[in-house]
Amino acid sequence: MPKNAQQFREFMENFLNYVNKNKTAWKIPADRLAELSGSFDTFLDFLDAAVNLPTSANIHRRQDAQTVVVSQLRAFVNQFLRFDPVTDADRIEMGVPVRDTIRTDHFVVTETVDFVIHLSSIREIVVDFWQQGTVHKAKPKGYEGAVIIWGVADAPPENPEDLTHHIMASRRPFKLHFNEEDRGKTVYVALSWQNERGIKGPWSEYKTAIVP
Repeated sequence: MPKNAQQFREFMENFLNYVNKNKTAWKIPADRLAELSGSFDTFLDFLDAAVNLPTSANIHRRQDAQTVVVSQLRAFVNQFLRFDPVTDADRIEMGVPVRDTIRTDHFVVTETVDFVIHLSSIREIVVDFWQQGTVHKAKPKGYEGAVIIWGVADAPPENPEDLTHHIMASRRPFKLHFNEEDRGKTVYVALSWQNERGIKGPWSEYKTAIVP
């Protein structure tokens, strides 16, 4: 992404505009998009201040604000924009680098995820995961993390794709949040590993919990 402040501004404006147009279809969490947009607004304020009065302090504030946006942006892209339904064409439009997804034996994901669900505070569950068959809980080398899919339903889904929510979890354990109307209902959860090329492995079995 551009390091130049003005070019970075243009990049982010295009990025956020494109994501906002597709946020419903892509099931982007409103709070995460608001967080990124808010940090970008802060950057714009410091950018304007640095342009109008280019003191060392103002430039430093602008640089710090840009660093915050970049950090949040990388996490946002990896969690929400590295897998379907977002396409390579979408990523090109947003200015997000497209990864090489040529499937070779070396890049086929064969590892599976094992996990447990812990009840946490109200409207929240915690998913702790690891590579099936191992005694440690580190993610496989060269992998971004695990894709978590979940949905509140009255019966098990016929296919993993029927679960309505998904997110990339680069660290474990990972918290899932729910609405008040979901409390007391059954949530179905499944996971798969995803490597740095964006290739996902086989889905785990479904596990369930009652939303507290």
